Amino acid sequence: MPLLDTRTWQPRALAGPGYTVTEPATGQALGALALATPEDVGAAAGRAAAAQREWARAPHFARAAVLRKAGDLFTAHAAELREWIVRESGSVPGKADFELHVAAQECYEAAALASRPAGQVLPSEAPRLSYTRRVPAGVVGVISPFNAPLILSIRSVAPALALGNAVLLKPDPRTAVCGGLSLAAVLAAAGLPQDLLHVLPGGPDAGQALVSDPRVPVISFTGSTAAGRAVGEAAGRHLKRAHLELGGNSAMIVLEDADLDAVISTAAWGSFFHQGQICMTTGRHLVHASLYDEYVERLAAKADSLAVGDPHRDHVHLGPIIDSGQLSKISGLVESSRAAGAKIAAGGTHDRLFYRPTVLAHVDDHTPAYTEEVFGPVAPVRSFTTADEAAALAAQSPYGLSLGIVTRDPARGLDLADRIPTGIVHINDQTVNDEAVAPFGGVAASGTGARFGGEANLEAFTELRWTTVRGDVAPYPF
Repeated sequence: MPLLDTRTWQPRALAGPGYTVTEPATGQALGALALATPEDVGAAAGRAAAAQREWARAPHFARAAVLRKAGDLFTAHAAELREWIVRESGSVPGKADFELHVAAQECYEAAALASRPAGQVLPSEAPRLSYTRRVPAGVVGVISPFNAPLILSIRSVAPALALGNAVLLKPDPRTAVCGGLSLAAVLAAAGLPQDLLHVLPGGPDAGQALVSDPRVPVISFTGSTAAGRAVGEAAGRHLKRAHLELGGNSAMIVLEDADLDAVISTAAWGSFFHQGQICMTTGRHLVHASLYDEYVERLAAKADSLAVGDPHRDHVHLGPIIDSGQLSKISGLVESSRAAGAKIAAGGTHDRLFYRPTVLAHVDDHTPAYTEEVFGPVAPVRSFTTADEAAALAAQSPYGLSLGIVTRDPARGLDLADRIPTGIVHINDQTVNDEAVAPFGGVAASGTGARFGGEANLEAFTELRWTTVRGDVAPYPF
């Protein structure tokens, strides 16, 4: 029996305009839903706050059981959910399978989080018991993007619920099903009580209402740096925490001792996986001058060999860009880079929303596709001559999300990584990696630091309360 029924997938009516769920590969309508208004957000916040109080009092094992069941359901309904991810977000099936795997693992890790030690016993100068205890924040607002919609929603939703919170989830309308309604269906089937999760796809006005609502003390935002700045500023005005996971322009450094036979596949994956629509995408290839010409030639050949097309109907390596607006941005950055002197070694063309994987050579500080986050399948390649120069180039970006370093000497790679500020480092790998057990986040323009995985989730979605207990009423001098 299907988990998602398009006739009943929004159990509570929203007051905003209708929205057609569209398959970017074909333009075909997959269904219709309603968007949330600011008034819908306010009403959901009230219901969530009321339901959260009872949920917070539920024993930890009851909350954990719901999350474990949800993890099982992501696996049991993988075929149905895979099709939604492929068709709605333009993912190839392998990427959809990865999202489903991570979603299940996020639920299992969240279930374990429910029984983590909740505080510490403290020494005290007075004759009393003194201790800290982590308590639920209350209602958590989650704003998630289109590119990895299931992962980037569930990694906040699951731990927030496991720790006793309610959640208001605002997915990107372009992926409201696989990034929102599918989660609600799974968690409802797993036994999550009513009103603890509200899915509110909507525009900027709905997001503003979510950030400003006084019943929502914590915001978990994943998206562009520009939007994240606005969310952070608004959250600051309302004196609430905002956990921001933002954009990137991650570098992969290829040292002179690298094995090109091994590295080209890694490099291509880093830039072209999911059409480059990943915050961790390898946006800058920094290659030692002794390898540069061969690297460009071989990466361009790899790009030319990759199939681009409809991932639901054909066996392809890359699917469509999410929409025409994003395609225009990618194409514009590549064309302006060509005008600035870059050479297009492969790609640079598109058919409808299908953009060819692109390799740019002869890039420098004046190349837009090198200095900016493209969010598309574009691999700018720049040479360096010394490790000092490589470190300086890698650190030059305002972003600080992920870093890859390829070398036959891992210790040398680690030493080089220490000179480059990023939240994530991978030695002998490209920049796109994710595991439910690992902390995730960037520095500088890439966000406010690691906030996923284990202790990071515990801190993100709870408040630390100090409590003391005396046997008798405390005496005072007056």
